[in-house]
Amino acid sequence: MFSKCSGAFKQTRTAKRARILALGLLNCFGRHTVSGMLTACGEQFKDWSAAYRLFDGERMNTDHLFSVIRKTLVSDYLQADCPIYAHMDDTNTRKRGRKIAGTSWMRDPLGPPFHTNFIWAQRYIQLSLSLPDSSGASQSRAIPVDFYQCPTVKKPKATDEPQLWDEYKEKKKKLKLSQAGVDRVINLRNSLNQEGAQNRQILLSVDGSYTNETVIKNLPEKVTLIGRIRKDCCLYSLPDKSKKGAGRKLVYGDQIPTPEDIRKSSDYPWQQVEAWAAGKIHNFDIKVVKNVRWRKAGEQNLQLVIIRPLSYRLTKKSKLLYRNPAYLISTDTELEIKQLLQAYLWRWEIEVNFHEEKSVLGCGQAQVRKINSVKKVPAFIVSVYAFLLMAAHKVKVNQKNKNLPRAKWYTAKPYQRQTTGDILNTFRAQIWAENSNINFSHFVNLHNLSQNRKYSVNPTLSAAFYMRN
Repeated sequence: MFSKCSGAFKQTRTAKRARILALGLLNCFGRHTVSGMLTACGEQFKDWSAAYRLFDGERMNTDHLFSVIRKTLVSDYLQADCPIYAHMDDTNTRKRGRKIAGTSWMRDPLGPPFHTNFIWAQRYIQLSLSLPDSSGASQSRAIPVDFYQCPTVKKPKATDEPQLWDEYKEKKKKLKLSQAGVDRVINLRNSLNQEGAQNRQILLSVDGSYTNETVIKNLPEKVTLIGRIRKDCCLYSLPDKSKKGAGRKLVYGDQIPTPEDIRKSSDYPWQQVEAWAAGKIHNFDIKVVKNVRWRKAGEQNLQLVIIRPLSYRLTKKSKLLYRNPAYLISTDTELEIKQLLQAYLWRWEIEVNFHEEKSVLGCGQAQVRKINSVKKVPAFIVSVYAFLLMAAHKVKVNQKNKNLPRAKWYTAKPYQRQTTGDILNTFRAQIWAENSNINFSHFVNLHNLSQNRKYSVNPTLSAAFYMRN
């Protein structure tokens, strides 16, 4: 798949260098810096400047890398008769240098709820597409198809000229997070139109930060937004068209109860819908109110969905606990409830993407400061991560493919999927076995028979192959 990305590089040698760095990224055990990638692929005794120049200037086009991922995913893996499930969210990567391009003070999302903490960080917006195992209620894996830096505008001093303040206000409107998010959605829709998927609907799942007027009123055609709203927001019924007279045409009807009041009311019935979440299929109790209007959406009709939280136990003997209910709106009032619910539940996979990109592949650890490098190094890492997930999905259907057996303390669960750590372990074990003249299949078979004490396994290979566990 990486060989299809030759158009992303100006020269053949830069494409080869990027391929070497991608291999080094997956083989790296320490900090995932550019020098760490070079060391992991055996380039530590050569000139390193070419690797840094790869991410500076126009030698590599990361948008082309993601276009190859998107084309391959949509054409080869997603069913043609199903909509495209997309998810959008933003993330911060912590930095320390005050001279790094695109850094600023931002709110710490991991801070306690009773106190706002700030961190010096960079901000990125990511778009991922769901790759489900089958149609309907099933588990899914999110594949990143866009990773875009969204820095904040530097605020001028109080003593600066009024012209600088006017320019600052204009730039702040254009570069605010919600505007940047809707721009990336428009870019995704245009790219799919050019690639022959102009007739396929996009179901875009977002959190509450993107469920606002800027995003809803600027959505392109064939894009349905599914987002969270507040439990106390004001919603309205459709206006009465029978009333005629002078003046402006009515946009909103009478105010209806808030989502929280609707959840507690017995006037709106509950209905059960099956959907995949937390490793199995659950029956969710939901309430649906169609054809409502919200001032943030203007004249657009919306569909309100209220989800009752599932019960769970911390231990087998503990009491039942409940999470908070969810309140969703959809810009498509005719969208099937099963599709709407499953699309939003799959949105959790983009949070898994963020965790694995940072913790497993070290996105944000590279020590670069220039504008182009700050944009391209994280995007390159995310694209390699996407290629890894797609390759794992491709070989999963091959029954002859052998993976490293999981450790004994991992309980076998139905429909349990491979984690990214397991995928990396198998990838490295196969690469090292080939380069070290080790029979990988024999190593796997010995581990499968290791419960019998008369079989022994080389502890050095086990320590190397199971590095991520």
